[in-house]
Amino acid sequence: MLRSRISLVIAGVYVWIAMVACGGIAVETIVIYPNVFHDVPASLAGASEFFEVTGPADLFPPLGAATVVLSIVTLVLVWRLRAARWWIAASVATLVFGEFLFSVLFFWPRNEIMFDEGLAEHSAEVLRRTAAEFETGHWGRLAASAATATLAYIGFLRYHRWFHLSANPAGTGVQQTETEARDA
Repeated sequence: MLRSRISLVIAGVYVWIAMVACGGIAVETIVIYPNVFHDVPASLAGASEFFEVTGPADLFPPLGAATVVLSIVTLVLVWRLRAARWWIAASVATLVFGEFLFSVLFFWPRNEIMFDEGLAEHSAEVLRRTAAEFETGHWGRLAASAATATLAYIGFLRYHRWFHLSANPAGTGVQQTETEARDA
């Protein structure tokens, strides 16, 4: 029972951090990006100056790493429960493929072009095109983040339900074993 309780807490923390990450990406999309991309290339230079002390690049890599670690730990901990397993596994897949790998392969090179190299190495037209690609692709990253958080939440709810049913709450007369829940 202690292992199940610890698993429930860790799964809850995973859901929480996935939702925080999704909220951060939504704020970035709605509040920050309109300012960053409103007048490329001048707005990119202004954004670089604004983010000199701290910016999204300081928040999202450690938050993303924590989310990936917690997602994998959660998947391992709930694996025996079929009712939660595939929801958590799907959340890990959207996190790893839809957010992490997509960011590494699509966004990181564009960040380098726009913010590290800038006008010193690229024309204004290349920067405008890169910014437009970035903004368009970012909606996909936001959708993947929302899917990750939603799938993790559903998996958590399934695990939470099993946990409380298996504890045989007073008055229900029902006790569900992990084997029964696994087959549900």
